[in-house]
Amino acid sequence: MLAEAPVWRRVQSFTGPIPRARHGHRAAAIRELIVVFGGGNEGIAEDLHVYNTVSKQWFLPAVRGDIPPGCAAHGFACEGTRILVFGGMVEFGKYSSSLYELQASRWLWKKLKPRSPKNGLPPCPRIGHSFSLHGSKCYLFGGLANDSEDPNGNVPRYLDDFYELELQTQSGVKGWSIPETKGGGPSPRESHTCVAYGGKGSTSPKLYVFGGMCGKRLADLWQLDIETMTWSLPQTTGPCPLPRSLHSSNVIGNQMFVFGGWVPVEETEGRQSASEVEWVCTNSLSVLNLDTMTWCSLNPEGQQQQSDVAVQSAGEEEGSRRWPKPRAGHCAATTGTRLYIWSGRDGYQKSWNFQVCCKDLWYLETEKPSIPAPVFLVKSTVSMVHVAWRPIPSAECYLLQLQSVTPSPAPPTGASDSPTMQAPSVTDEIVEEHPQLSVQTTREIDGACGGEESSSQERSVSEGPVGNAAEELSRGDFNPESKNGQSSDGVRPVEVNKHNGAFWQQEQDGLPSPSQQSEISEESAWFDVGVFKTLFAEVTHYCVPSEGEGTNQTSSDGKWKMPGPHSFEGREKQELASGICYRFRVAGLNSLGQGDFSPVSEFKTCQPGFPGAPSAVTITKASDSVHITWESPTSPSGKIQEYSMYLAVRKSRGSGVEKPGELAFIRIYRGTKTSCTVSAAHLSNAHIDCSARPAVVFRIAAKNEQGYGPATQIRWLQDASKLKSSTSQAETSPTNIEADATDGF
Repeated sequence: MLAEAPVWRRVQSFTGPIPRARHGHRAAAIRELIVVFGGGNEGIAEDLHVYNTVSKQWFLPAVRGDIPPGCAAHGFACEGTRILVFGGMVEFGKYSSSLYELQASRWLWKKLKPRSPKNGLPPCPRIGHSFSLHGSKCYLFGGLANDSEDPNGNVPRYLDDFYELELQTQSGVKGWSIPETKGGGPSPRESHTCVAYGGKGSTSPKLYVFGGMCGKRLADLWQLDIETMTWSLPQTTGPCPLPRSLHSSNVIGNQMFVFGGWVPVEETEGRQSASEVEWVCTNSLSVLNLDTMTWCSLNPEGQQQQSDVAVQSAGEEEGSRRWPKPRAGHCAATTGTRLYIWSGRDGYQKSWNFQVCCKDLWYLETEKPSIPAPVFLVKSTVSMVHVAWRPIPSAECYLLQLQSVTPSPAPPTGASDSPTMQAPSVTDEIVEEHPQLSVQTTREIDGACGGEESSSQERSVSEGPVGNAAEELSRGDFNPESKNGQSSDGVRPVEVNKHNGAFWQQEQDGLPSPSQQSEISEESAWFDVGVFKTLFAEVTHYCVPSEGEGTNQTSSDGKWKMPGPHSFEGREKQELASGICYRFRVAGLNSLGQGDFSPVSEFKTCQPGFPGAPSAVTITKASDSVHITWESPTSPSGKIQEYSMYLAVRKSRGSGVEKPGELAFIRIYRGTKTSCTVSAAHLSNAHIDCSARPAVVFRIAAKNEQGYGPATQIRWLQDASKLKSSTSQAETSPTNIEADATDGF
């Protein structure tokens, strides 16, 4: 049995160009994006649709290249950010054997021509086959061919052939092969499912073929050991699913989720002949533990499998229950621990001459949210801290908490002249860890699109995270190898410089030293800021709980009750104070409960009188350098006296172990001008931060008579494909400064 029963949730609202309802389509997930292609209902669909599960937006990417014709019942496999499409029905009775590749990083279609197998013919045109990816190979099995010589005829032939397609790195394929298998294998069939599972520990990877159609619906489960190419019928326990076809099967963790499809109705009085068996769509859900080979049946509460036909009329509003309607020929894809299903053929009209397709979008919540990445800073003022966090695929909303860090009394200091120790040059191989600047705002500037000039256009991180995945893909710099959820933007405001074994403590406006921070009691109270459906919060206050009041909410029957944005109304609120450091953490919430909190980040509110952070940053790229300009910030206490620009650099050998997400900086400019040029020597030693999209990181801060104010952090985005080759070359150079081990590609 499952540790916690999964919960279905219908997506009640979404925006963008919603694709028309259909069946026979396919879907694949690329991070938080679900890519849908093909299918039909009164004609075969040709457009490529994408759904962003974070922003709940549909969009139509501007595809180019060898755009394939619309097709249905095709093969659809995803590897990284590329999708392979094989076969399918392009029009009635006309099947395809073409192979296309979609590079989602550029929305570029390409028709591929793999070489034929050495020991046989290439795959014939077909529909209803399975096309499954494991490692660097796709596995094609079965399907339905049309042997009619008449273009308008249809002579079906069920297939049981098995092919292996080897992929090239990043793009393209090598060719088809026909592996020699042992153990017999599945009978000919179409509209079955096939999934790959890597297994636990040293267990060899397997393919699992379930169900399908061959004149009748099938319920057999076949296992292929990929290393030995041996077919077998594994022994299972628990209630096996009914025979079915046009269902979906998806793997999350070590479990295979089988949903929907056509299933037989139990025999009724007066219907004894097998030819009179009635078939209906189902909304049953069965789960197979692939380690223990145990089936678990999860059906709608209080409903029998066949009773759905009479429960709801075709005109009744979809999703009025807590379970998806019966359907077949739908699409399914997984993002993290969520299983999404969309559309499919409706099961309420059983006549083949009158089929209706569902319009609803659902997801199955299978686990509590995972641990988020640390909260990062967008902007800080004297009374507000604007923070943001990376999305978690399985979170419906987020609980943000803070903790006040009260420093011990510190000796009085003069005006801040950060840094107090002159930053060394690049050749010194001494780096300054976390320049003494509290980052007030973080901006991204695109340096990957080939233009000579890029501007931040005042786009802070808070304005982008909800829909940024779609934007990244459409702009052509989507990075599949980003370390999802790790952010270097949330910089701790305490700095320690290391040189020749000595340590210098730089205190920022009376912040505690690391030893003092460790003395801050871990039992200090954490206060709720609120529950947010967004990925950012402008924090001006926090909630003070009444005595005995807790955060986790349970109903009277002991079940989890998810809090919402209005859960903290009426509670006493405490405003943030100036010049105080606060700890932040965030946890994801969904229908199954609250996930674990993120690692702690610390940010400080600004002191009155200090200058703000520079804005309107522009980067102009030259042949061997970059020119950076910015606008002066506001300065409540006199004129701006100078600016400092910092660059994140690679750590030198023997510089010690740094924590993940921490960056090391050197000062590359100090002066009165609102511009500077970064030389090729500095750029060659720049650290490429891959905590999000690959970027070179700069920080700019201004100083007035009070001292240095908070910094603006600029992430100059880089082309991931170009970085790979340059990084590998740099690693082979004996004179190159060693890159941070936590930020490899």
